[in-house]
Amino acid sequence: MCSMAKVPFTPDGYKKLKEELNQLKTYERQKIIRDISEARDHGDLSENAEYDAAKNRQSFVEGRINYLGDRLTRAEIIDPTQHTSLDQVVFGVFVTLADEDSGAEITYQLVGEDEADVEQGRLSIAAPLARVLLGKEVDDDVSLQLPAGQKEYVILDIRATAS
Repeated sequence: MCSMAKVPFTPDGYKKLKEELNQLKTYERQKIIRDISEARDHGDLSENAEYDAAKNRQSFVEGRINYLGDRLTRAEIIDPTQHTSLDQVVFGVFVTLADEDSGAEITYQLVGEDEADVEQGRLSIAAPLARVLLGKEVDDDVSLQLPAGQKEYVILDIRATAS
């Protein structure tokens, strides 16, 4: 059973999930129906790998459609550019950090769980690092306990847009 709690999204993340849902409903569903029909034409379904693969894909796609539909229904779109003041780390902002050991700088945008992609610099709001950053300000030190030990960062910048 899905809870009715709101799910935070950036405007961009919401748009991408809507596009994925539309793609699944309009293109993927139709392709799977064709694939199943084609596989049925090959005869005995009990030994038909194409049929099994198409049915498995159908199950996955329908599950994904239901999941996305639920997430989008409960979406709360939070636009960081609408914040009057960006003196603290909040959902949707871009945060530039300096690793206090190496001096390396990294920038993350704090996003909803469905938008997260660390390699693209989008950090889930549920991630431990994001949770320690929330409410912090520029020049604040943040500390994160990792399995390999303590990691220290300093916040260099907080902004509403990527550049």
